Amino acid sequence: MSDEEQQLWHRFKFISRVAELTKDPEDVLEVINSCAKLGCGLLAKERRLLASGYQKRVLAKLEKWFIVSKIQFQGDKHFSALAKEYLKRLEDEITLICNEILLTVNDYLLPLSSTGEDGVFYYRMKGEYYSYLAEVKSDADRQEALSQSLQAYEAATAVAKSDLPPTDKLRLHLADSFSAFLYDVMDNTERARDIATKAIKDASAELHMLDIKSYKKCARCILKLKERIALWTPDHSDDEEDLQPPPRPSWFDEVDFAELCCIGGNRMALEHNENLLVSEGAKRFRPVVYPQ
Repeated sequence: MSDEEQQLWHRFKFISRVAELTKDPEDVLEVINSCAKLGCGLLAKERRLLASGYQKRVLAKLEKWFIVSKIQFQGDKHFSALAKEYLKRLEDEITLICNEILLTVNDYLLPLSSTGEDGVFYYRMKGEYYSYLAEVKSDADRQEALSQSLQAYEAATAVAKSDLPPTDKLRLHLADSFSAFLYDVMDNTERARDIATKAIKDASAELHMLDIKSYKKCARCILKLKERIALWTPDHSDDEEDLQPPPRPSWFDEVDFAELCCIGGNRMALEHNENLLVSEGAKRFRPVVYPQ
């Protein structure tokens, strides 16, 4: 590594620490991109900083786009023209952000993936940012973004099934993200429910083999998936028989399940019988959860 590359790497490590303390990932995005392009694989904490930083940038723009796109300026040509111009500017900004991170993921991070966890993480990111593009595009551009997103999610799912256990947080978060994409963007409720239900069943079958720490992490993910299914299915009584609680570990009665809360911005908990408290309503674009 040249002196210039070493300086860039040390600067990256420093700004990463600062970003972790200040909770502001903006400072680190450019440096992480540069390091990825130098052929340096990212550690788990570093890739989370990259993902969360770009996520905040694109979701802020996307929320504005949705708000303005729903405004009706009937009979006011001037406001309609201004709204159209503003939407085009937002679309260009969203496209720029998504293309920037997709370039890094496609050309540098995915080729450097050495583990199943890396592959799932980066394919999932690819699927998410193509889905963001699909939301603001139309016609052929939208169809291309949808196709790319679907292919990325399916690739991530294939890697997760072969390399990660059903109770792995990353695999469960992938199922949550993929099912949300199918429901929200592709309007494919049936497949979305199938993916979420299968993830719950597969993970529940092995929950009793986990230690208490892993059990809590996995249970949080299962709770969020069950919440989604309930929101997508007004009458989900027929599914309850298929989603019965798994066998309980020996330490189960000692756990305070009130700790299992704050999922998707809603405070909820698992009761000892593992019935779920389902929140009302769902925000279309919830922040993506990147496992700690």
